[in-house]
Amino acid sequence: MANGFWLSEGSWAVIEPAIPMHRRGVKPGGNCKVISGIVHVLRSGCRWRDWPEVLGPHTTIYNRFNQLSRDGIWQSIWVRLIQLDAAMVQCIDSTSSKAHRCAAGGESGEATQDIGRSRGVRTTKVHAVVDARGRMIGFDLTLGQRGDIRPAKAVFEPLPAPAFLLPDTACDGDQFRDFLSKRGATPVIRPNPHA
Repeated sequence: MANGFWLSEGSWAVIEPAIPMHRRGVKPGGNCKVISGIVHVLRSGCRWRDWPEVLGPHTTIYNRFNQLSRDGIWQSIWVRLIQLDAAMVQCIDSTSSKAHRCAAGGESGEATQDIGRSRGVRTTKVHAVVDARGRMIGFDLTLGQRGDIRPAKAVFEPLPAPAFLLPDTACDGDQFRDFLSKRGATPVIRPNPHA
């Protein structure tokens, strides 16, 4: 499509089974056009009303985006796409992000906000799993002082088991290796010299 994003036939074949077909407002034949319009806005960052007219009325696309969000359809599409491309290799690593000094101290306390103390500074740690192309397929937020191996199992459990898993040395542990082997994944982990 010259003026916008259009899903390929292969992409639509994967996504289509997750889209409810008998809904008011959009005919089944128009679903590909509507989803292409939604992806166009999300990829380009434009306002809903600033997309190409060829994709249809902006109110239809915007309302459909909200409806699919409320019904959890985006999550099921995400799961289908992950299962397609995440079967060979997955990698996990983490990074700490410094929290603003005003980020903690509310009534609910730091623990419910995943803000902890690492080296005396309030931090949050992001644990991310990527596929062979470097696209994020899973993540978790923990307290900044949390080690990498403790949340790794929880991050991997909902994902399809890869043929090979490439974590760093921080995930070296017998229980984690056993967990991966039972799922059919081959762990490629450099041994921790301090273990």
